Amino acid sequence: MADAIPTLAIMGHPNAGKSSVVATLTENDRIAIDKRAGTTTQADEFPVVIDGERIMAFIDTPGFQNPSQILEWFQTHRSERDLARAYLAVHGDDPLYQHDCALLRPVAEGAGIILVVDGSKRIKEKDRIEMELLRLTGRPRMAILNNLSKITKHMLAWQDALNKSFNAVREFNAHRATYAERIALLSALKTIDQRWEPMLDATIRAFERDWERRIDQSVTSILELLRRALSYRVTKVVKVEDIDSEGERERIRNLLTDAFQDGLRRLETETQDQIRAHFRHHVWALASDSLLHKDLFSEEVGRALGLNRHQLVLASTAAGAATGGAIDIGVGGLSLGLATLIGAAAGGVLGVISTAALAKIDIQRTLGVERFSIGPVTNPRFPFVLLDRVILYCARAMNWAHGRQAANENDPNRVPDREIKTKRGFTEELSPEDHKLLAKYFSAVRRGKGNGHEEAVRAIIKNILRGLSVDEIDSRAEL
Repeated sequence: MADAIPTLAIMGHPNAGKSSVVATLTENDRIAIDKRAGTTTQADEFPVVIDGERIMAFIDTPGFQNPSQILEWFQTHRSERDLARAYLAVHGDDPLYQHDCALLRPVAEGAGIILVVDGSKRIKEKDRIEMELLRLTGRPRMAILNNLSKITKHMLAWQDALNKSFNAVREFNAHRATYAERIALLSALKTIDQRWEPMLDATIRAFERDWERRIDQSVTSILELLRRALSYRVTKVVKVEDIDSEGERERIRNLLTDAFQDGLRRLETETQDQIRAHFRHHVWALASDSLLHKDLFSEEVGRALGLNRHQLVLASTAAGAATGGAIDIGVGGLSLGLATLIGAAAGGVLGVISTAALAKIDIQRTLGVERFSIGPVTNPRFPFVLLDRVILYCARAMNWAHGRQAANENDPNRVPDREIKTKRGFTEELSPEDHKLLAKYFSAVRRGKGNGHEEAVRAIIKNILRGLSVDEIDSRAEL
């Protein structure tokens, strides 16, 4: 095998979705994908690089042009030890066979074969010819049923035909494949040739280490968002003589509130950019009804994400009690726990009035000026909503196939995204203990003291993200 790494030639007739498969398997959404047939005219290699090291390579080949002619030549020269090499030796310099030679050159050089077929279409004689000529190459080979639609009536016939010529056959939707499905496909490649097992085992371990690192990077980005958002403040200083009425003061309050919300939106957008980079996305589009397309402070987002009222009361009470406990310590315990009780009661009230203002506005007058300031966030529900939204963004980034850019989202026969199993947010599904821990962390961050709970919160978020890449995710609110 070239370079001692697994190298796979992606083959098939035009418009079977080969480039989409390559884009998804290499996580490269910059690969040119055209919905028109036959747009790949030469073999292009796309390596998978982790930590600067090539661990795998996929070669996107042009579609078959003259499969009947190639098969006839193969059958006539069965005695050749390596048919692909022999074919190139005879036809490699002939311009009339340039296209077919470009197709077979990676195979002649030792690449394994992945045949991509469109399982939504009926098998034709040309398909059977392609299967047979690839079988005669003797190379390790897998077939992928890249069915991008809900039309399944031909799938069984494809399975039967492909099983006769290929070492393994897998269903794989290049427009919808998740990380877990990509790993499953790579694992299945080990069955096509026992000699490939050590290389593919090493490749899969590299993928898994890299994925774990991306999850860690995403958790770090999320924690940084929470730290910055929950300690965010905006201040505006105005001369007293410039404030000639209460109406002017109200206008300044509104401007300050708008600036505060804009700042939080900006922090969220910066974090989304980081997460998209962690998972190597450059191209994607949000559906108009996606929660991620809605404004962070919209009613739709507020209703769909965050804790319910009962959970928020319990979590806020725990956070309030923690704050009160700190007061007890500060006075040497002389309050006999009274501050703890007051803190718990205050926390419970904040949980009930979850629709309260986002943050308090403070106005101070000194030396002929009024200082207007807003922040940090005091609404106890907002941190849970913000956390849910950024996890939702991670879910999309982790499970959005890089080959999806070629999908026709308006096609009524396309395979839909996973059904919404629940309308609950990610944090709402956590345990009451986790809710209390998060509330305490949010409260501490507001006061500039979040380190005491950070590792535990990191573990909670990391566990959620790990689950998103292993389980079938609910496509909450149309990811």
